[in-house]
Amino acid sequence: MQTIELSRLGPVARLEMNRPENHNAFNLVLIDELSRLFGQLSEDPQVRVIVLAGKGKHFSAGADVEWMKAQAHATWDENRTTGRAMAALFESIDRCPKPVVARVQGAALGGGSGLVCAADLAVASPDARFGFTEVRLGIIPAVISPFVIRKLGISQARARFLTGERFGAEEALRIGMLHAVSEDLDGELDKVVQSLLASAPGAQARTKELVRQVAGLPPEQQAEYTAEQTAAARAAEEGREGLAAFLEKRKPSWQSLNSLA
Repeated sequence: MQTIELSRLGPVARLEMNRPENHNAFNLVLIDELSRLFGQLSEDPQVRVIVLAGKGKHFSAGADVEWMKAQAHATWDENRTTGRAMAALFESIDRCPKPVVARVQGAALGGGSGLVCAADLAVASPDARFGFTEVRLGIIPAVISPFVIRKLGISQARARFLTGERFGAEEALRIGMLHAVSEDLDGELDKVVQSLLASAPGAQARTKELVRQVAGLPPEQQAEYTAEQTAAARAAEEGREGLAAFLEKRKPSWQSLNSLA
């Protein structure tokens, strides 16, 4: 990998964008490598949690300037192909069956903010800065829009998209883009990861799919779908193990097998 550094600590995989000299800005290589790694880790039974981070002072400053210059002279078909590649990256994060946590410091602009919204949880340092700045460059936040709208809602997404204004970590926390802001970023990240490892991996994967499906179902179909999912979960091995562990006052199997201690 040229632009991504992969490391593991037990059941936790850490993907770090490794272009600090370019503020971890997007180019085609980074998009392709990050997308492929998410695909691979999604299928790895040893991985329970994926942390997405950026090396250096910034998480990701959006699109690489040199790449943007080249795209300005690209053909319609070339730009559409690039757009599809970017959309596939965000889709691979959103559909990953493992919990994805974004660790954010410094700038997270444009596509960088899109990554934060595609992740399941996000923690940031107080110096983190966000913004959907595309309109100020005369373009639009097209491929990230589905994930931003799901995370922030239509009202906040529309306002942020149209103004292109940058905003800080506390504001991002207030509108639901972040889940925690802390001076001790790695300590906060560790708390989130430990909390995720306490839950059943199969149930987490089904829960992610549950949220995705329920959000798109008409109200009259939700009751039947959720009843079926409840029955399936209770009949599954994890459901039986979780109930047995609760009644026997012991840890369920997935906690003892996946502890980082």
